[in-house]
Amino acid sequence: MRKYMYSIGKRLVMTAVMAGLFSVSTWADGTTKAAAPVLDTGNTAWMITATALVLLMSIPGIALFYGGLVRQKNVLSIIMQTMLIVGVVSILWVAIGYSWAFGTSFKESGSPLFAIIGGFDKVFLHGITPSTMTSTGIPELVFVMFQCMFALITPALILGAFAERIKFKGYMVFIILWTILAYFPMAHWVWGGGFLQEMGAIDFAGGTVVHINAGISAFVMALMIGKREDYKVGHPITPHNVTFVFLGTSFLWLGWFGFNAGSGLAADGIAANAMLVTHIATATAAVVWMIIDWLCNKKPTTVGACTGAVAGLVAITPAAGSTDLLGAFCIGLITPIICFFMVAVVKPKFKYDDALDAFGVHGIGGVVGSILTGVFATRFITGDGGAEGALYGDWHQLWIQLVATFVSIVFSAVVTFVLYKIVDRWIGIRVDKRVEEEGLDIYEHGESAYN
Repeated sequence: MRKYMYSIGKRLVMTAVMAGLFSVSTWADGTTKAAAPVLDTGNTAWMITATALVLLMSIPGIALFYGGLVRQKNVLSIIMQTMLIVGVVSILWVAIGYSWAFGTSFKESGSPLFAIIGGFDKVFLHGITPSTMTSTGIPELVFVMFQCMFALITPALILGAFAERIKFKGYMVFIILWTILAYFPMAHWVWGGGFLQEMGAIDFAGGTVVHINAGISAFVMALMIGKREDYKVGHPITPHNVTFVFLGTSFLWLGWFGFNAGSGLAADGIAANAMLVTHIATATAAVVWMIIDWLCNKKPTTVGACTGAVAGLVAITPAAGSTDLLGAFCIGLITPIICFFMVAVVKPKFKYDDALDAFGVHGIGGVVGSILTGVFATRFITGDGGAEGALYGDWHQLWIQLVATFVSIVFSAVVTFVLYKIVDRWIGIRVDKRVEEEGLDIYEHGESAYN
């Protein structure tokens, strides 16, 4: 009996050894080849959900938020501009955008161009199959779709700066060129292995790529296109439907959970923390803006509270994967104060017509959030050896954030300026005075929102 048991045990040991040998591939130099990522259904399900949530931010989120802020005669122009972005940018993304941002051909070839763009190896998603996995076990096709939503929302944010006075045709050409030349390269620089990522810049979900990029472009566009004909300093144009503004804010708040919590590409503790800090920063910012509004204008307004919430959402975006509850609260406290000052004091003083405060909220909120990430990042969230901010003794990270923020501002401003000049000379950007007076809905689209 003992001999029989010994024989069985020996066979089991040999089977286990052989299984181990067959499960590991060894190179000639003795190094072990890492196993390919396998499908993680939990992560995949979460990322599909997060992708859908981010789409809610564009349609209907931005469409309702901006659509409610403009006058009745221009609400459909905002909706149409948003729809155009969803359609056109989606096509551009799968055609060339994903390859430019996340391609690897230049890196594999040793080309210095990889610091600028990824390559052309994934044009029209070449080589990506349903079985191609990312490191977190989600299909790469899901990652493509998730990043596509970021590409959609970014140019949509610019709409608020030049609302009520831009030609649809000129806008279409500008957005196509801007997406290719401004968004795709910056996405690579920060997320695709480009020089800002190599430098160590933290942008968990789009402080530089999305909000600074769009906000600075919005500011340049507002300056160059000029004020609306009936714009008067100290006499703000009243939103036509505050209920739309509230609904748009609600969709943005909801969708932002996918935006931030999905950016870790896994259903894990980082996602949980990102969701929590996103909510707390947003709630804090909404309350702070409401209080400031109350003190300065004698009444707390719905539009003010919604604007504060959006400012909080913007600012926490780059920090969501690296800051804790304390950082979220501080970001939610600081950001609306600065953004309110820009909207209520700086804009009237310098008399630029940022119609829906795309620069004052998204641009400035993105700058504040990016810099404060270098202050409040903590290894309590990032883990041992992870990034840490100035509050915890690492001033180098703050310096990196300042450099990344400056680069983003300059790049976005220059690209927008050049593209505006080209498109305006080629097609024309601004509508005629009569069209602006009567409304873009009828003249540009032949429709009325309220018959």
